[in-house]
Amino acid sequence: MTLPIIFFQLIVFLFSVIIHEVSHGLAALRLGDTTARDAGRLTLNPLPHLEFFGSFFLPLMMFLATGGAMIFGWARPVPYDPRFLKNPKVGAGLIAAAGPVSNFTVALVFGIAIRIFSSFGASDFGPLPLLLHIIVLTNVLLAVFNLVPIPPLDGSKILFALLPYQYDNLRLWLERYGMVILLVFIFYGFSLIQPIIGLIYRLFVGGGGLL
Repeated sequence: MTLPIIFFQLIVFLFSVIIHEVSHGLAALRLGDTTARDAGRLTLNPLPHLEFFGSFFLPLMMFLATGGAMIFGWARPVPYDPRFLKNPKVGAGLIAAAGPVSNFTVALVFGIAIRIFSSFGASDFGPLPLLLHIIVLTNVLLAVFNLVPIPPLDGSKILFALLPYQYDNLRLWLERYGMVILLVFIFYGFSLIQPIIGLIYRLFVGGGGLL
């Protein structure tokens, strides 16, 4: 893997995560909460969104552990205040879902672009198809990973929005030990979602590609 491709992967990852987080804030704003907007988080400027562990340490560790095959992590969560939501429980689920939906949308748009270029002969466009494939794969990976129901991932918030209140003890337990469970999942259970990532990726690009 060449240095320019690695650099491109990093840029794609960074802005895909930012789009993900900004989408949370836009969903909250749509539901009546201006917290993210007031905090200056509805911006594509990377600086307000970066955090040490998810934006630097984890991507570096994943890169080293996979020999450059995977770069992964997250940005600082966009804040919202449930007091401004008409239905805090449902609202939390909708706000959480907005992140993965945004990544699936980006993947779909660039997947369509890949199909269009393929119809004209991908070899005529140099490295462009490869770059588009990286964008699609990165966004599918982010979306699927974030739908895993382990706190603090979006999937847990969606799950909690669907579960009856009598399961609050489960929610509290997962929130208490979520980060430990998440780290174990990243390093030992990630293979469980790889087939799903591959399936959705190939569905978007029409077969072939990087997986």
